[in-house]
Parts: sequence; C-alpha cells; structure tokens
Amino acid sequence: MDDDGSSIPSHGTADDRAPARTYSVAAQAWLLIRRAGRWRALPREHDFIRPSAESVVIVMMEGVKGCGIVELRRYALRPGAREKLIDLFEREFVETQELVGNLVLGTFRDPDDPDSFVWLRGFADMTARAAALSAFYGGPVWAKHRVAANATMLDSDNVFLLRPLDDPSRLALDETRRAPIRARTQPTGSASITICPLATLDGAAFYDVFVTDVEPRLRRAGATVRARFATEHSPNNYPALPVREGEEVFVWLSTFADRRARSRHLETIDVRALVPGHLSAAPEIWRLDPTTRSLLPDLYQPPP
Repeated sequence: MDDDGSSIPSHGTADDRAPARTYSVAAQAWLLIRRAGRWRALPREHDFIRPSAESVVIVMMEGVKGCGIVELRRYALRPGAREKLIDLFEREFVETQELVGNLVLGTFRDPDDPDSFVWLRGFADMTARAAALSAFYGGPVWAKHRVAANATMLDSDNVFLLRPLDDPSRLALDETRRAPIRARTQPTGSASITICPLATLDGAAFYDVFVTDVEPRLRRAGATVRARFATEHSPNNYPALPVREGEEVFVWLSTFADRRARSRHLETIDVRALVPGHLSAAPEIWRLDPTTRSLLPDLYQPPP
C-alpha cells in the first residue's frame, strides 16, 4: 500500500453538549446527521476526520439509496498479517470511513488464500468518490494508522471500479445489522464473487444475457445472486489509489446460507459452460467468508 493512498481510518467524536465549543466541519456534519436521526454515536477518544465541504454535502445527501459506484478491493498481504489487518480495520476504519461518505459494504477472508483481504466499498457516484477518498486519506485517522496498515500489505492495487446494473445491486444495506467493535458474535452466511472478463459484449450489454440465461441456473444450483456489476468506464478520479483499467468485466456477488451450501453450488456450476463465447480469459471465482463486522452477506431475498 502506498503512503499517499490505499487502506483505512480511525474514529472521531463530537460532544454536542460541550459549552462554547467551535466544531470542525466534520463535527457539524455529524451533529446534523444525528439530529436528523441518520447517524449513531462514534466510539469515543478518537480524532475527528475533517472532510472538505463537498464531503459534508455527500454525507448529508437525502433520498439516495445504496451505491452508484462500488470498488471491489483485494489486498495481497504479508504472510500471517491478515488477522492483524482485520483487527485494525474493524476497530478503526469502518465508522470513520462512512462518516465522510465511504460506505463499507463487506469485508471478507478468502479461505483459499490466507494472505489476502477482500472488501467492497461504495459511493453515491464518482464525484462523491473523489470527495470521500480525499477526506479520508487526507485526514488525521489515515495519517495515524497508515504505517500500521501498510505494514501488513504487499500489494493493494488489485481493484475493480464497478457500477451496479440494477437497483438491488446498489446494496442499500441495513447498517443496524453491523456488529459492534470487538463483538464476539460469529457472522452468518458465506459468499462468492465471480469475475468474468468479457470478449464479445460490454458489461451492460451482457447483463441481459446474464439475467435471462445464466442467473436462473445459478439460482437452481442454490445461489442467491445478490448483485450484478459491470466495469465503470469513468477515469479514476482519485489516482493515488490505482484501479485495474482497460478491462471489461461482468461481476456477480452470490450469497449462501453457509459454507457447505457454497461448496455444493461451486461444485455444480461451470462458469465457462454458462457463458460460452463471451469470455476473453478464464473467470475468477473468489470464495469469501465475512469478518465479524461485515454487512454482507445480508438477509436480502430476490423476488420469485
């Protein structure tokens, strides 16, 4: 991970009962959100992130459900460092990212690769992404924790910039389901992500093929297809965090009741056979187990 970029934050608080106190822009945003019933108290004894004015607007946006842009991020870690990063992430980098407009949708272990960490981060749109990332990575939380975070990583540039292709894929998740910091509860469910490099169609055009021909077979084999994404073609507007460019992919996120159900599904499905003639390279299939504070997999069920 680069010193000027990719990873994560630390929490902040504001006390709206303190007399004669001057609040930072971030604190004002937090107070307004709380008074509107849209934000919970953050853990105490942390520095406040100071976002730009644009970030405050993003955080306070009304009527926006879910994400218009999603990053699928996979980090290659130093041997044995995964649990250290997950502990740091879940303690310091969830609420503080969301405070400035970075939505932490899901955080996962890959059981096939113990030296990796996978997560999904969402934004209202590309303009919101630039402002939110600038606010977070330019703030005191990242400055405080970036050395520790970067020390766990070998590479953080394996990132797909994606756009949801339908309303359920915007992942408007229930934040009240997120476990508290240091929770001892075990997450339920499991997931997989399938990444298909496309040869014949762009991702949006392939969507019709997918929902008509592919998704019904996935469902019959036991998967809940939770989200469908295609490559976002906008230029990367926060170049301090590289993304994979020049690739046309279609990505779907599947959820399952447990690991056994996922295994049965993946043993049944041959992705190449499902999408003959459309692939430019072999598909990638990531088995994913949620960390304690992940919002995914959720309780969503598609309509019959």
